Amino acid sequence: MTTSTSPATRAHEAAGAPPGPVPGGRPLAWLLLLAGALGLAASGILTLEKIRLLENPDYQPSCNINPIISCGSVMRTPQASAFGFPNPFLGIAGFSAVIVIGVALLAGAAFRRWFWLGLQAGVVLGAVFVHWLIDQTLYHIGAVCPYCMLVWAATIPVFWYTTLHNVQRGVIPVPGAWRPAVRTVARHHWLVPLAWYVLIALLILNRFWYYWRTLL
Repeated sequence: MTTSTSPATRAHEAAGAPPGPVPGGRPLAWLLLLAGALGLAASGILTLEKIRLLENPDYQPSCNINPIISCGSVMRTPQASAFGFPNPFLGIAGFSAVIVIGVALLAGAAFRRWFWLGLQAGVVLGAVFVHWLIDQTLYHIGAVCPYCMLVWAATIPVFWYTTLHNVQRGVIPVPGAWRPAVRTVARHHWLVPLAWYVLIALLILNRFWYYWRTLL
């Protein structure tokens, strides 16, 4: 007995895209849950500190450690409210959504391709915004915020592993010639976020070397 498929389904299959709901798997679920919790906690603390700073301009945030590692210096800049409201509000909304998706995946949920593509768009925008903030922090503001760095640290793996999942599952179709490379990358998946973190650490070290060397 044979079953017929719709033209839309055949088009998806020809392109390598899944025709039905796509599961996420427990590793991705735990990654989204834990990274989302870290980002949400950091965003929540930043929001509280921002409120206290607005209430009292002389308030010294708990993460003001030295002239370079200083949340207060960052919070007082226009970049800290890039869209007209404090950036941590975006973190609270975004990471809350990530946590909910992680919990749903742990419960066995599977989502349609459009949902995964929507999540992909969200993590891409989040990663772009975070790297804009990294550039502004290092080369325009001249100070780094520890809680902001936690947000960076949470955003990178969420972006990377969501993208890797979508490529592996066919949500983002790739040419057949690329699939061996995708499998190789998937086998050594941890190297990409590790190299990413090392690069950011080196940028911070280089940018503020004039200060770090005084501590040696």
